Parts: sequence; C-alpha cells; structure tokens
Amino acid sequence: MFLIKETKIVNEGRITEGDVLIKNDRIEKIGTNISVDSNHQIIDGSGLHLFPGVIDDQVHFREPGLTHKGNIFTESRAAVAGGVTSFMEMPNVNPQTITQELLEAKYQIGAKNSLANYSFYMGSTNDNLDEVLKTDPSSVCGIKIFMGSSTGNMLVDDQETLEKIFRNAPILIATHCEDEATIRANTEKFVAEYGDNIPFKYHPVIRNEEACYLSSSKAVELAKKNDARLHILHISTGKETNLFTNEIPLGQKRITSEACIHHLWFSDADYDKKGAFIKWNPAVKTAEDRDQIWKALLDDRIDVIATDHAPHTLEEKQNTYMKAPSGGPLIQHTLVAMLDFYHQGKISLERIAEKMCHAVAECFEVKERGYIREGYKADLVLVDLNKPWKVEEKNIRAKCGWSPFEGHTFKSSVVKTFISGHLAYTDGELDESKLGQRLKFDRK
Repeated sequence: MFLIKETKIVNEGRITEGDVLIKNDRIEKIGTNISVDSNHQIIDGSGLHLFPGVIDDQVHFREPGLTHKGNIFTESRAAVAGGVTSFMEMPNVNPQTITQELLEAKYQIGAKNSLANYSFYMGSTNDNLDEVLKTDPSSVCGIKIFMGSSTGNMLVDDQETLEKIFRNAPILIATHCEDEATIRANTEKFVAEYGDNIPFKYHPVIRNEEACYLSSSKAVELAKKNDARLHILHISTGKETNLFTNEIPLGQKRITSEACIHHLWFSDADYDKKGAFIKWNPAVKTAEDRDQIWKALLDDRIDVIATDHAPHTLEEKQNTYMKAPSGGPLIQHTLVAMLDFYHQGKISLERIAEKMCHAVAECFEVKERGYIREGYKADLVLVDLNKPWKVEEKNIRAKCGWSPFEGHTFKSSVVKTFISGHLAYTDGELDESKLGQRLKFDRK
C-alpha cells in the first residue's frame, strides 16, 4: 500500500495538488492531508507531477516467432520504464494471430511475462472471417486490418472480405491504411533507377500521400456505409486529417484516429542523417504534414497518441533500403518526448494526459483505467519535469538496444511507474516481482 503525498495531479483537464492513496491494485482515495498507518509506504511527490499511466494502443512486441527482435517481457520492461502502463499489441507475429486459439495463446504469454497491462488484437486476412467474428468485445481490444502490407504479409485486399468485416465486426476495427498498388508502382520506378540501394529520403515518395489517402478514405467510406466502429492508426499526412471531425464528443464518434510519436517528431529532413532508423510504414513525411498532424491533434480531429513501437535488430536496420525493415523502438521514450513538446510550448500537460491516457481509454472503452479516479486501477506515473537525461545505448531498455532518439537529451524523466498498484519502476530500477493484468473493456 502506498500514499503519494503533495504531488501535482494531472487529470481530466486540471492540475491540482494533493495526495493519492493506493490500496492493493486500486486508487483508494484522492484528497489532501491523507493520513495512514505504518503499513503504508509514503512517497514524497512534492515537485513532481502525477499522470495516469499511458495506454499505448499500437505496439509490436514480436512474440511469438520474432523474438530475436523483442518479446513481451523485454518490451513491456521498456514500456514500464517509459511510463506506459498498458499496451495493445498487433497480430503480425509468427504464427500470425488469426485464429481464436492463437489469440488465446498470446494472452497466455502475456499473463506469464508482461510487466505492463496488456491486450492483443485479433488479426484479419482475406480468408479468416469466421474466426474474426468470434472475437469477444469485453476482453479483446480490437480487430486489426492491414489495408496495405507492412511487416508481415497480412494484407486484406479482397473487397468482399473488407465489406463483410466492416458490416459484421462485433468490435472496434483498427486499420493500417496504405494503398498497395500505389506503393508497388512507386517501388518499381525507384528500383529501376537505384536497385536495392534507394536513398532513404525517397521512402515518403514511395509510400506517399496518395497511397495513404486512397486507403484511409476507403476505410472511412466502408465504415460510414456499414456503421462500423473504425480507428485509423498512425496518420502521416495533412490531407488525411480532413477525413476526421471534431464536431462531436469522442464518446460519440464512430470513426477515430491516432497520431504516432515519430510523425509528431521527425520530418523528411531527417532521412539524410537517420536513414533506416526512421524508416516506418507509413513513412515520416514533410514538415508541413507534421504541422498539420499537430493541428488536427490539438483541435481534436485526431484523438490519441501512440508509438507503433516495432523493434528490429541493429543488424537488420543496417541494410540497404530494400532490405532494411520498417519500424523502430519508441515505447520507452514516448511520454518524455511529449514532455519535451510541453517544454517547447506546443502542448499542455493536461492535453498530454488527455491524448495518451483518457482518450485512449475512452476510444477503446477500457474498463477502470486511463484516469486518476477513486476506485479505478492504480496505473500511475510520477514524472520530474526538470530532470534531464541523455538517451544512450546503456540506458535503452528495448531488446534491440538502439533508439532513433539516441544522443538526444530529454528534459524530463519518469521517476516512478505503478502498474495496477504495484510499484514496478522507481528511479531507474524495475521490480519484476508482479506482472500486469489483462485489460477489460466496458462495451455495451
């Protein structure tokens, strides 16, 4: 049992000073001058800010089958060190998560190995509709559709299958939207000119605005036609932001969207220096695209912030363009990166809590998490806004051992992370004696 004393609580659009009492896995009381007996560990929160735990709705932890890159244990450690208390993980592993049996097998791995709270998406293909429709809305975060292939060949491009999923899905549909035909045609042109060794700066030309918009607009059209609950992942272009509205409250939206940390941070000007280390799908695009994503995030057309944490080994990344895989590790640095934007005056602390915690809980109808409320699960993060640290190989927690932020000095630090009431991380040290819990969903 813990009592966090005299901290600044960042929650539901306000910052208030007070105490938070944790009993077992829940927040017992929020107030001032809370007193407790000697059974409680008292944590001095003065000078620190207390956030709800970050919920990351899009990660790739590579287990089963790709564990040389990362696994649920190693990547959940990186998450906890970064203040991410819950994650939702993607199905493009080996074997792909495309049957209910394989989905349950991943939950068993999570139950034995995840330090953070966890959920796993059910994957869709052109021919597993029956399995997809069996997905339980109360215990699974969503259904994932790759409407453009990324890492792992799970492309769903059969129009009839797409129609059936959007018409019948019992649960939120999360989509990766890039038009495959456009990408293939662009790739062929550049391969003809450069062979394997295409300069990385052409990645956003190959995976361009047109490829993204064609696919995103198609997903929106399918969702509207079938009244499906659609969530479009990693918006990377300004043009796509016009597909979304801020005219209704998040809880009433049937179509929502996500911005990822790399599309908020990097631009195509960074490819010459960073190369494969900022090669993601969809691609990091222009500074203007980045500005428009920021605008849509702040005016509530884009609803949540995520990472798309997707580790590959250094050896895999140190390849030519055609051989270097897309994706990179981000989960340890997502909250501190957003806090850098706070220091720059781009976003308030209250809005960071909204976009990384409250809105994700609302969007996915996560049960009893995402807010600092009495009776809710005690997923909490204490941060020191004025404790800088430099990202170096020795302090990178992801199994792959590198980061696109390497060499950058963040202005803020995660000091402590509570996972369902367990103090899982404190001042650089992880306590692995308790594991995270399976996320539940309060869906009507």
